[in-house]
Amino acid sequence: MKADETLDCVGTYCPVPIVNTAKKLKELKPGQVLEVLADDKGITQDMPSWCKTTGNECLGVEEKDGIYHAYVKKKG
Repeated sequence: MKADETLDCVGTYCPVPIVNTAKKLKELKPGQVLEVLADDKGITQDMPSWCKTTGNECLGVEEKDGIYHAYVKKKG
């Protein structure tokens, strides 16, 4: 999946990836896609839930070699 920006949260645990995602999305324009990298499996549930709560769109979460790639499309 093509992302406009990538945020590396590897080595951090809940709630840090979500907090950092919220901060980073403020820098993006509506409709842009942010790829969030994490090694905490919790992101597979946390990111879709957070997106639903905030109105952003979770485009999916994929696992590759122990790293989770979550894709978030900024609302608007």
